[in-house]
Amino acid sequence: MQEFFIGHGLEIFGFIVGLIYLYLEWKASIYLWIASIIMPSISLCLYFNKGLYADCAMNIYYVAIAIYGWIVWKYGNHDRIEKEKQTKKELPIIHTPRKLILPLVCASLLLWVGIWWLLVTFTPSNVPIADAFTTALSIIAYWMLARKHAEQWLVWLVVDLVCCFLYTYKGIPFYAVLYSFYTIIAWFGYRKWLKLMKEQINTP
Repeated sequence: MQEFFIGHGLEIFGFIVGLIYLYLEWKASIYLWIASIIMPSISLCLYFNKGLYADCAMNIYYVAIAIYGWIVWKYGNHDRIEKEKQTKKELPIIHTPRKLILPLVCASLLLWVGIWWLLVTFTPSNVPIADAFTTALSIIAYWMLARKHAEQWLVWLVVDLVCCFLYTYKGIPFYAVLYSFYTIIAWFGYRKWLKLMKEQINTP
C-alpha cells in the first residue's frame, strides 16, 4: 500500500490541487486561476508518462489561458462593464451568446479532427480519438471559463465524463476519481453559476 501511494505521489498531489480548483470554480473565485497554473504543471509530466500526448500538450495551453483568465476576470472588458468601472468590478457571469454557439461547435469539431490527426501521425498514442476529443473540448471550455460563460460547466461535464473512463483505462486511478467528482459537480456548478448570475443582476 505504501509503495502504491509513493508511486502515485505526483498524481495524489494533483488530485488535491484539483479538488481545491473545483471548490474555487464552484465559488466563481478568481483564485481558481492560481490552481489552474499549479495543476497543469503537475499533470504535464503525468500525462506524458501515460502516453496521453494531447492532454500533455494541453497543459501548456492551460497555463497560458489561466494568465489570460486572471486578467479578464480581474479587469473585465469594454463590452460588459462601463469603462469607468473596469478597474473596480470583476467580469460578470453571462450565458454564452447565441451568436457564438455555432462558431464554438465548429471550432470544437475542427480541433478534434486536427488533434486526432496529429496524434495518429506523430505519436504512438493508443487512444487518439478520446484523447483528441477531451483536449478539443477542454480548449473550448477553458476559453468559455475565461469569458465567464455559465455554459462552460456543461462542456466540462462532457469532458469529465469521458475522462473518467479514459484515465481508468490508462491506469491513472486518482485522476479517474477526481474527474468523477468533476462530472457530478459540473451540473451543480452550472446551477450555482445561474444563481450567482441572477444575484449579480439584482445587485446595484
